[in-house]
Amino acid sequence: MKQNDRKTSSIRKLAATLAVAFLCSTGAFAQNFKADLKKLDGQIEADYKNKKLSENEYRKLKNEQEIIKLAIEKAMADDMMTPDEKNKIHSKIIRSKKRLGKYKTNREIY
Repeated sequence: MKQNDRKTSSIRKLAATLAVAFLCSTGAFAQNFKADLKKLDGQIEADYKNKKLSENEYRKLKNEQEIIKLAIEKAMADDMMTPDEKNKIHSKIIRSKKRLGKYKTNREIY
């Protein structure tokens, strides 16, 4: 009887540990769009200061940042972000990152 209680106790401890680990891991992979946007904004500012972006490219990227911010605010208006809204915002951020990379290496000719 004692050995059976030990097994049950150890199984419960293992299940509790796994549940806590699962909850912690899901929080680590949550999307924080505002942090991503802030990081991207810092990269844009730094590249503009280092003359890697022209003024027109800088203006286009900043305009795109504002559009993304508005999309986030619109999605959070009801305090619930659907997977479709998350996907759209994420794709906008990825598109902006790719555009920044292109602008840094390939100058636009006016």
